[in-house]
Amino acid sequence: MFADSVKTDSDPFASLQADLAEKRDRLAALLESCGRVVVAYSGGVDSVVVAKAAHLALGERALAATGVSASLAPTELAEARRLAELIGIRHELIETTEFEQPAYLANAPDRCYHCKTELYTRLETLLERFPDAVVVNGANLDDRGDYRPGMIAAAEHRVRSPLVECEFTKADVRALAAHWRLPVWDKPASPCLSSRIAYGEQVTPERTAMIDRAEQFLRGLGLRELRVRYHKGDLARLEVPLDALPRLADESLRTQIVAELRRIGFQFVTLDLEGFRSGSLNRLVEIDVAGSSVRGA
Repeated sequence: MFADSVKTDSDPFASLQADLAEKRDRLAALLESCGRVVVAYSGGVDSVVVAKAAHLALGERALAATGVSASLAPTELAEARRLAELIGIRHELIETTEFEQPAYLANAPDRCYHCKTELYTRLETLLERFPDAVVVNGANLDDRGDYRPGMIAAAEHRVRSPLVECEFTKADVRALAAHWRLPVWDKPASPCLSSRIAYGEQVTPERTAMIDRAEQFLRGLGLRELRVRYHKGDLARLEVPLDALPRLADESLRTQIVAELRRIGFQFVTLDLEGFRSGSLNRLVEIDVAGSSVRGA
């Protein structure tokens, strides 16, 4: 188990409250019972917490593996590598080939299923060198209420979700990350670049590169939470927090943003008046969370 004191405190870096400490200990016991684990590790807060817990519980019997393709922003890869080094866990990069698969490139609402199937298939090749290991991911309880076709792929490949099994919510994950002083404890969610492309528009490395360059430019303006959504006709739809809308609409900054995004390759630049919200493209999909049916709207 992970030893430290337990108390109630509003400080995010304080010792854990009793219920979360109990979940943390269950997580430790679960991972230890696996004997060896391969963590599907993206560098987001969920997989970082699982990697940290696995390293504490198993040491050299834990391995973090990151799938690398054009859907992973270079800055995210660099951050994942830095965090793995900080944790101390063994870390390997696995080249994935989803961009060679027509079903993935077609970008139907089940795109993530094909991506995760490719990732888990590649991770299974590590088991030849890491026999009897269990592949685990960073899914948490809150993920079950959203459209996540990748979870179907996880079930098909017998990938375990320790955070779900130990009843961690997203808030729990962030609290434990803060307790462990992991620098991503308050990091905004950052799904793959392909998720920014509207369903039905082909996923290409050129388009994901455009999105990445545009988002990096906007972050350089001081924005933290944002999405650049790609729509038909090289149209960029910018999602930013509502309180940032007036600033981006100001003429001097607006013309700067339009000029830069056109230089990157976008033909049209729009500002979404609803502001930033995760998973906004899912409103184009009729969702059955149980996974029995998914149809484009």
